Amino acid sequence: MEIKKAIKWTLAILILSILVVLYRTYNPNGSNYFPKCPFKQLTGYKCPGCGSQRAIYYLLNLDIVNAMRENIVLVISIPYILIGFLFDSIKKPNARLLKWRRILFGQKAIFVILVLIIGFWILRNITSCEQWI
Repeated sequence: MEIKKAIKWTLAILILSILVVLYRTYNPNGSNYFPKCPFKQLTGYKCPGCGSQRAIYYLLNLDIVNAMRENIVLVISIPYILIGFLFDSIKKPNARLLKWRRILFGQKAIFVILVLIIGFWILRNITSCEQWI
């Protein structure tokens, strides 16, 4: 069982490393090799994830301002996701950590995040996000 787990982790790290090298080296904006957003292709409108590939490229090249111009929600969500992984990695959390976990990742938090994403989706199609920064 441990060998299968080690193989899975090795493959995951290998794939992630390849993706990091690709996204750090090649700007998705000027390349036809990166996938295009099917929602934007069909409707002409941006989805909440549009610009994520370009934002990742800019983040890997330490250009936070351009990353935020491409997709501010992605940039803001990265620390939130990392905090979630941190909470999950703690084997025996104390009451204080459990309270913060409920606050940040409970049902109310999920609803708030959903509202924020839908709001972002609407706003980015009404106005240019570049005006926000």
